[in-house]
Amino acid sequence: MTGETTVRTAVRIHGRSAQREAVRALLDGLRARSGHLVVTGEPGLGRTALLQWAADSFRAGPVLRLGPGEDRGAPTTAGELLTTLRKAAGEAPLLVCVDDAHLWDAPARSALSHAAERLHTAGRVAMLLSVAGHRAVDPEFARLPVVRLDPLAPSHADALLDEVTDGSTDPAVREHLLAEAEGNPALLLALVRRLTPAELRGLRPLPRPTADAGTLAAVAGSALTCPSADARDLLLTVAAAVRAADGPDVDTRLVLDALRHLDPASAPTANPLPDVLAGAGDRLRFHSPLLCRAVHATAVPDRRRAAHRALADVLETDGQPLPALLHRSWSLSGPAPVARLADRLAAVAADGTTPASHGLRGTAYARAAELTADAPVRAERYTAAAEQALLGGRPDRARPLLAAARDCAAPAVVRGRAERVRGLAELRDGPVGDAHQSLLLAASLLAEDAPAEAASAALAAADAAWAAGDLSSCLATLSLGPAPVPRDAAGMLGPAAPDAATGADGLPGAVDLAGAVDGAGPGGVPVPTDPPGPRHAADPRQAVAPRHATAPGHAAVPGHAAVPGHATAPGYAAVPSAVLAGGRTGGATPRTDAGARGGPGGTRVCGAVPDPVRDHRVGMRALLEGRLDRAAPSLGQVVERARTDDRPEALLRAASAALLLGNVDAARRAGARALAATRQSGSEALVPQALEYLAYAELRAGRHPQARAHAEEGLRTALRAGQRNTAAHHQAVLALAASIEDEPATVARHVTAALATARRHGLAQAATLAEWAAARADLGRGRPQDAADRLGLLVLPGPGRGHFAVWRLAVPCFVEAAALAGRPEDTHEVLTDFAGWAAFGADPQAAAQLARCHALLAPPDRADDLYRRALARHDEAGGDFERARTALQYGKWLRRRRRPREARGRLGTALAGFDRCGAGVWAAQARAELRALGAAPQGGGAGTLTGLTPQQLRIARHVAEGATNREVALTLAVSTRTVDYHLRKVFAVLGVRSRLELARMVEHADRTRGDRRAGDRM
Repeated sequence: MTGETTVRTAVRIHGRSAQREAVRALLDGLRARSGHLVVTGEPGLGRTALLQWAADSFRAGPVLRLGPGEDRGAPTTAGELLTTLRKAAGEAPLLVCVDDAHLWDAPARSALSHAAERLHTAGRVAMLLSVAGHRAVDPEFARLPVVRLDPLAPSHADALLDEVTDGSTDPAVREHLLAEAEGNPALLLALVRRLTPAELRGLRPLPRPTADAGTLAAVAGSALTCPSADARDLLLTVAAAVRAADGPDVDTRLVLDALRHLDPASAPTANPLPDVLAGAGDRLRFHSPLLCRAVHATAVPDRRRAAHRALADVLETDGQPLPALLHRSWSLSGPAPVARLADRLAAVAADGTTPASHGLRGTAYARAAELTADAPVRAERYTAAAEQALLGGRPDRARPLLAAARDCAAPAVVRGRAERVRGLAELRDGPVGDAHQSLLLAASLLAEDAPAEAASAALAAADAAWAAGDLSSCLATLSLGPAPVPRDAAGMLGPAAPDAATGADGLPGAVDLAGAVDGAGPGGVPVPTDPPGPRHAADPRQAVAPRHATAPGHAAVPGHAAVPGHATAPGYAAVPSAVLAGGRTGGATPRTDAGARGGPGGTRVCGAVPDPVRDHRVGMRALLEGRLDRAAPSLGQVVERARTDDRPEALLRAASAALLLGNVDAARRAGARALAATRQSGSEALVPQALEYLAYAELRAGRHPQARAHAEEGLRTALRAGQRNTAAHHQAVLALAASIEDEPATVARHVTAALATARRHGLAQAATLAEWAAARADLGRGRPQDAADRLGLLVLPGPGRGHFAVWRLAVPCFVEAAALAGRPEDTHEVLTDFAGWAAFGADPQAAAQLARCHALLAPPDRADDLYRRALARHDEAGGDFERARTALQYGKWLRRRRRPREARGRLGTALAGFDRCGAGVWAAQARAELRALGAAPQGGGAGTLTGLTPQQLRIARHVAEGATNREVALTLAVSTRTVDYHLRKVFAVLGVRSRLELARMVEHADRTRGDRRAGDRM
């Protein structure tokens, strides 16, 4: 141990919200009943800290702590223990904390378990036990409810590190410590203690390995105890095998064969297993990843090297070259570079025909870098390892590898690749402004030697600017690109000849990476002097919401503008630039330029070979500028080429382009194929994007349940892959999906989660989508005043206006809310802008939505015709939800004009449409309108509320939801006096005296009706 840093004690528990909630529920339940709970987790995860938090939080009565052994007073029978608890409790509730209950002997554990199940006989007692998670739970505790402690999420580990170091840790050191700790708080604190203040601040190099044997052994504690030499060899061999495995478990046969090589005279067996190991079929694994690392690190060095040598021998015989080479490298006796072995490791890792996961390839590249003396080659191998870690969904492992690469002198192309990986990691899990700058730097460093990779970095930089809501930087970045390459008579590449008027994509005004421009954005980013947009457009077709500008409730794809027929769920799905470029997935060296192939002698030739990155960039930029005629051919080529391509990157690109072109069937096919391909290839980093594209396409096709299922899975995979930004966009998509259903709590939960990350990382698009979802939920629940207030902040001119593309999507919702709230004057400016977008013709729903908006604001002599025109446009465009919304507003208007027969028909159509697409909250509005007409739609009654007239029932429900009389009047288009009159009748019929009593009665009636429906289904 070399540490000079004094680590102050953390003053609070970081994370653990679910576990604390479970403990809190146990303590709160003591008001009426006894209870018990078992807390488990591997060493260092904080079992003792959670019990201490529970004891400190408990104020209702005494706290009794029990420990093992006679000297600690632990009773030996359940009856004795219950007697002790009864005396300790008296008349007050009692909390019993039993830490490390697994250390009690078997009879005491049995007594403890039986007592826990009979606590009700001792009064109001809560028993909280902790047991080790590095071994199977003792059978005595197997029947008790368990809450498990998992490793801390990156954000919580980061907060803990800041708390104990006052935020003074160098960024590269921080990334290394977080990666080494793997979410274990005790290990993280031990690592900090080991370092000197100079090392923490990055002023001196870190000790290697940082998590050494002593540090790991201190955290593991008594869990490392092993009774026999044979068991120690078994544990060591499993721990060694895991280092070169694709997961936490290894093949039992491999371990036993290696043990025979290790000791030919032995007869190894896996029965019985040490209690720290778990066996499932023909696989073995440690219960605790920390213990696995500790067993390997604390082993006798010669024995550890022998175990690796034995594993290498077996794997070579089995024809598994990559893990065999890794074990051979770990069997070396010193840290000195071994050039030949390093080269072989890197070559096999680069061989795409060798079956291996991204994680295993990354491990091989990293080990090759450690064995490499040449600094530029070492930097390139560390960078390749970081790229593989990122593709494998482990950005936490990629960042320290990039830091190691940065410490090596390297040429521009290697530094550019490292910056590209760093920028992609930040794009998915960090401030997107930082990602934009990193990716721009990568593009400039790669431009000369790796133009295809430079193009991919620039495209990802545009995605970062898009996510941040920076339109000028997004346009400028899409203008970046290598200059056109002239060809000689033989078609060979010749010297570049820059063209001042035309860029590489053939679009006027495009600039290359080093070209002079008229203006510059943040950080020197070139910006066109007159970017296209509503204020600069020469005609209405230029006044278009760039990228994503589609019908409200429908989707946009990152880096892309809206196109005809593009109506999918809102959200952001940034395809990594490495994917867009057909970037490396397993090779040590980058692929050749996407628009070129190797010719004779290695000479690259152009010709008719397509460049998918160029086509995608051309289409994106053309759509941003409103030039659909220029965009459609390029994006169409992207879709068409993927029909015969099984690579994940090509299929993701095709799904994106198909959504832009409005080809829903092609988008669903490409998205489903992309999901299958990413899973098959082990590209965990790409799975969340594939799921997001699928969710878009399913929503577009009207398959709302499937879309929600894909988004929920996408959220889980994004969080598992450490992609908090992608997860925030999934949360926003889920909030928008839930906003059409009768789930206000679900909307609020997803909105809160999306905004938490969006505000920290500058995700303007995700924030706007989340805010829009909350407002649309208000509108669906009959709260137009609240919806108009929220939406006004998003769509009205001013510094707080929402994301430059997304705010237009919310205009129809805002117009509806403002009209119903009696504020039509607020809509004129934004409606004029939306009319320009509808005239552009990129979204078939927009024309119908525009007619509906005009109908909502029109005088009676014009509204009827406008509603009919809107419905006719919906019939042409399709889409159940938007058509049903128009039919609902038309039905309301007809009812107020005392045309009940026509109103009933329109409202019935609206109800059927809402039911078909799962829009429960909107269907409730249609049912309420039908009841007001005296109709009896299916699902109409409400228990004790059945004595009310339809109008009284509607008013009662609005008031129960918290609406004021004025808000109810605006919603129902009646006077406040009418609401007052009916509300007095409601109070008299139901026998209630306050709005609170009314709310409780409505809630009870709805719950009763739900229970009755559940019983009918059974």
